[in-house]
Amino acid sequence: MLAAHLDPLAGAIFSVLAIAAMLLSFVMIASRWLKDYMLAFGAQSWLIALLSVAVARFGHYPELYLIAILTVLFRGLLLPYLLLRILRRLNVDREMTPALQPSSALVIGAAAVIFALVVAERITQAIGLTADVVVLALTVMLTIELVGFLMLSVRHEAISQVMGVLLLENGIFLGSQILIPGMPTLIELVVLFDLLVAVVCFGALVGFLVREVGSTSTRDLNRLVG
Repeated sequence: MLAAHLDPLAGAIFSVLAIAAMLLSFVMIASRWLKDYMLAFGAQSWLIALLSVAVARFGHYPELYLIAILTVLFRGLLLPYLLLRILRRLNVDREMTPALQPSSALVIGAAAVIFALVVAERITQAIGLTADVVVLALTVMLTIELVGFLMLSVRHEAISQVMGVLLLENGIFLGSQILIPGMPTLIELVVLFDLLVAVVCFGALVGFLVREVGSTSTRDLNRLVG
């Protein structure tokens, strides 16, 4: 495992990029403005791309340079652009009826960090890899996953739901770059293209919601029953 055998400089770079990406996930649950979600996701994707470059440089995985470029193009530019276009077309700018206020969601997010840290320490002790970067990578990955699930649970706008799914995928992708950078490049390429297909399908779904229900809130889907 690359993260278990890093020099201090590489470990510091990985840690800064991973923590910054994790903090951007909190921007999503701390705001009701849908445009903030797009910007935070785009910035997080750029940080993950930089992390891929760092792993390629220090771990000698040249194929990750290609992954970094595609991450910037697809996650950092194309997906936010497509989602912003959908927002403009729908004329929806913020989450109107969240199940939790942003302040309460932040408190739960902070608890998720502590929970993720405890779980990460238990896992690393069980497998005999207690390096600080390994613990940090697992903590960040689990935290982003939990925040993604929180987004899916407490936000009702369709755009918020898809952002929760994208956040889940970003968490897995970030963790894999540090912990298992040798993961087959083909798998990572397939995931990138799957995200693009998912966003296109989401655009079609939102159009259906507006046409049939007159709303983009998933709470109104019960009107379609029967």
